[in-house]
Amino acid sequence: MEIKEDIGRFYIGEDKKAPLAEIVFSYTGEGIMTIERTYVSEKLRGHSIAAQLLEKTVSKARAEGSKIIPECSYAEKMLNRGEQYRDVLYTK
Repeated sequence: MEIKEDIGRFYIGEDKKAPLAEIVFSYTGEGIMTIERTYVSEKLRGHSIAAQLLEKTVSKARAEGSKIIPECSYAEKMLNRGEQYRDVLYTK
């Protein structure tokens, strides 16, 4: 399944106005990315799609040297699990 990039999000599906899955982010300051929400349709649930979208977002943050503030519950849970995302997790 192809993950596409648009302004402020990664998504899956042919219709970017009604994607089958997406992760939405914004920049709240220089080098600070906020993940606002993650959505996966019923059709795609159970296939680790949210994890793939999160990985794309983390890769983008790493490439830019950005830190991430996870506002959505999924991103918060995953980014705070273990050490693999500590380098991109924003801390005050």
